[in-house]
Amino acid sequence: TEVVPREEPMLKSKAIDNPAEVGEQVVGSKSKAKDKIPPPFLSYITFNRLGLTARSLKSILDTTEDFEMHIIDSNSRDDTWEYLQSIKDSRIKSITRLTLNEGPVFALNRNLSKRRKDQYFFTVDSDVVIKTKDWITRFMEVFNEFPEVGLLGVQRTPPYIPIYPKVITKSRNGVTYLELKNGYVDVLLDFVHGCCMGMRPELIEKIGYWSEETCYGDGELSTRITNYTDFKAGFMSDQDKMPIIDIDMTQEITCEECIARGYCKLNKDDNTCFNIHMGRYKNAPFAKQFKWKYLEFFKELEEGKRTAYCASIYDPYSIATHEYNKEWAQANREYYINNSNDNDE
Repeated sequence: TEVVPREEPMLKSKAIDNPAEVGEQVVGSKSKAKDKIPPPFLSYITFNRLGLTARSLKSILDTTEDFEMHIIDSNSRDDTWEYLQSIKDSRIKSITRLTLNEGPVFALNRNLSKRRKDQYFFTVDSDVVIKTKDWITRFMEVFNEFPEVGLLGVQRTPPYIPIYPKVITKSRNGVTYLELKNGYVDVLLDFVHGCCMGMRPELIEKIGYWSEETCYGDGELSTRITNYTDFKAGFMSDQDKMPIIDIDMTQEITCEECIARGYCKLNKDDNTCFNIHMGRYKNAPFAKQFKWKYLEFFKELEEGKRTAYCASIYDPYSIATHEYNKEWAQANREYYINNSNDNDE
């Protein structure tokens, strides 16, 4: 077990000036570097909403699927960190607590930078309960049957409306998925959602990381793959648009339903983990304010000014060898640091 002491809380201004230096506390076991065929890397990011996180993690760990799980807590203020430290499972390789929330894309890229070159990369959102026990096995069946598929995702469920973009049914040897047909830029929901998603290592070699320059997450990823690589992206659904993997995305539960209530010290009469989350959840206003970067990014791709590969501050070599707009990325990170953390941090 490796324990790295948490740094003292960092001033926002200092963190912004030093993009890779947000303090972190890491608890966990090191991955086995000599595995011949490494199990998939499973990225899991938490940000408050302890009630949903607990039921989500239980569903993932209550399976016999093999994976190397790396959890990052983005400065939750609702006892999520205390709960995470109580979980014991040999498949959890590290649990990291950031002293400042820097936005979902930067957290994802922190984990992605730890992936071994030959590892598949999966990510599951903390509001997703996976009901299908052999869910990774089902992902891998599609990846193995269709080597041209680089990214696969599970369609969202209520309360979200499961609207599919234009797709093409692909079937081979009894294995089916729905291929994203277009992935057009700036077309509503014309992408594969990232709530429960997997990528093959050969694709990651071509695209690098989520775009820190746009921070548009799954809204840019499958569009970049479909239009600017030879790989395909698609949904884990059959020809009738029925999900092959069953998930639940309930967005709120009562305190009585919470399996982690023993760890919660909040005054639930006027403050819950859901109130804390909503007060700090800034994805929608961020997307509205910085959409112009997303549009300009794809314009540069269309004009051949950059490749499909996106670099990351957590991979200095990638920045040294690829196009990277540091001003854009730093402004994005600054937005989350300034708007989704406590004012006194």
